[in-house]
Amino acid sequence: MKASAPGFCTIVPPHLLDRLSRASDPVIAAAARRTLITDAANRTARRLTTVAGAAAVPLDADAVPDRPRRTVYDAGHRTALPGRKVRAEGAEPAGDTTVNRAYAGLGATFELFRDAYGRDSINGSGLPLDATVHYGRDYNNAFWNGDQMVFGDGDGRIFLDFTLAVDVIGHELAHGVTQYTANLAYFGQSGALNESMSDVFGSLVKQKALGQTAEQADWLIGAGLLAPGVRGAALRSMKAPGTAYDDDALGEDPQPAKMADYVHTGSDNGGVHINSGIPNHAFYLFAKELGGNAWERAGRVWYDVLAGGRLAVDAEFADFSRLTVAAARERFGAGGAEVDAVVKAWSTVGLPTE
Repeated sequence: MKASAPGFCTIVPPHLLDRLSRASDPVIAAAARRTLITDAANRTARRLTTVAGAAAVPLDADAVPDRPRRTVYDAGHRTALPGRKVRAEGAEPAGDTTVNRAYAGLGATFELFRDAYGRDSINGSGLPLDATVHYGRDYNNAFWNGDQMVFGDGDGRIFLDFTLAVDVIGHELAHGVTQYTANLAYFGQSGALNESMSDVFGSLVKQKALGQTAEQADWLIGAGLLAPGVRGAALRSMKAPGTAYDDDALGEDPQPAKMADYVHTGSDNGGVHINSGIPNHAFYLFAKELGGNAWERAGRVWYDVLAGGRLAVDAEFADFSRLTVAAARERFGAGGAEVDAVVKAWSTVGLPTE
């Protein structure tokens, strides 16, 4: 297992919150500003933790192998973590549906990685899965901070409760999987790959939980998060990047689907939440071409590359595309439909495979 560097990865990108902070509606603007300030403080805290060294994960002699170890906490609309413990592994459902959704989403993510890829939790060694709900006041985000999941309730005007979308839970926990495997640097193309990995596996968590095939899935990230009246379906679309929303407050979805439209920007760590649309779309095309359950063959290829030890921390899209072709050959054979499908997918988005 590679050495891990704690990260701070949010589902709502800073460039989107920055736009909302300038909204004409003062309530929307104030909630976005508070979220930006909170996120900035958390980001700084994680950098300091990285310098000091992350705390070791204690071994639990009573832990059951290949079973989740979930604990959900309630921050009580404050920002001190983890908060008050409200549900432990195996406990009866709480009276709070937000708590229960978080608990279920942690379990669904654990089950995808265990059942499809033989991985025991986020770090491969039974890492406890902790989550805090009701974080902050009108907090418009959810994040993985290198140690645990955190969910805001949303402001009710733009975003709703962030536990509503199981793929968001899967997305953020998948950042932890990346942290403990390829540990992709969170800037530029490697950062966009980091984000794309989380979108891919977050979508697969939802698809597996709902029993959906690639044809049946909506391929949306964060469907159900946008409040009534917001013009949009989700935060991102893997099927059609750039079409997830078009709203006066949010603006227009900036994600490209092809390398020809790659966005060069200094914001959002070099566009990590924007250019992730390109590898996202390649995965959608790959999975759709193969059909059936996307977590089985397409997801297996992506996971093999992520956890295989050959993906450099500063990998670019072309490095990843070539490795996926090699992984498809190694797992399914050179003459298999999987190789043809992945080559076709990358060629469609404008990336090399040789």
